[in-house]
Amino acid sequence: MKTTIITIFLILVIIVYTIIQPIFFNNKKKIDIPVNSKRLYKDVEKLCSVTPYRNFDNPASLNLIAKYIHDEFNKLNTKAEYQEFYNNNKKYKNVIASFGPKTGKRIIIGAHYDVAYNQQGADDNASGVAALLEIARLINKLKPKLKYRIDFVAYTLEEPPNYGTDMMGSAIHAKSLKDNKVDVKLMVCLEMLGYYSDEENSQEYPVDLLKWFYPTKGNFIAVVGKIGNGFITRKFKRKMQNISKVDVRSINAPKFLQGIDFSDHRNYWKQGYKAIMVTNTSFYRNKNYHTKHDVIETLDFDKMSDVIKGIYWAIIKI
Repeated sequence: MKTTIITIFLILVIIVYTIIQPIFFNNKKKIDIPVNSKRLYKDVEKLCSVTPYRNFDNPASLNLIAKYIHDEFNKLNTKAEYQEFYNNNKKYKNVIASFGPKTGKRIIIGAHYDVAYNQQGADDNASGVAALLEIARLINKLKPKLKYRIDFVAYTLEEPPNYGTDMMGSAIHAKSLKDNKVDVKLMVCLEMLGYYSDEENSQEYPVDLLKWFYPTKGNFIAVVGKIGNGFITRKFKRKMQNISKVDVRSINAPKFLQGIDFSDHRNYWKQGYKAIMVTNTSFYRNKNYHTKHDVIETLDFDKMSDVIKGIYWAIIKI
């Protein structure tokens, strides 16, 4: 009986460790990473100001934002390109810019710039696009020694009615990598990085059991991976924790757990690539999700800036 209890306990410990990937010691680093919060605000404001809204029904608005992202990339020491494709005889565009070695393994950093329905989409996902642009600017300015080529990709058509189909911009991109036998070390999806809350019970979870292991306040950032990607998820989290003042948590869970695959990283899993999502947990925290209330005034640009510092550090040190 005692042996059975010990065995069950050890199994539970292994399960919890596999899901949560705890880090017991962390070496904080004092490094100046000059994220420009005013520039982040400007980028989010640009995406939110476009009308008609940047959804599937308004390809002209989507392509206007694609050009803005393209132009911002081209201000850096790189040459941006479009990955064009058609859906229902309408043209849509991913935007891609690269840094680092031309050959060898790649790291893909992606964020979608479209919105669901008729709303501004400040957190979902102008915040992710602003972070994508800012990390590219940091690499351009700080010129870290890169072991891997880094491809920055801004996706279109992540949202309904294309979510979960082969017409997602990230599905088009991931398939093109696979078709060309590109060796991808990791894909990092930036999905909703701007909304935080210090109120008690402002954070929800897909199952109540997770409340035993994660904060009740929505003031942290999460690194999300699937079962089997625990090592890379934990490593990315640890690197973020080196720099970020915002609490960094992680979870590795089966794809059937609601929310685990709710963004562009899902399409890289489909192609057999390792992929993680960095997120504020979306609708488990931000009740403005997919509503007209997802506006720039609800975002915390100080916390967002700090999170971006951590993501930048993790990407160049992974």
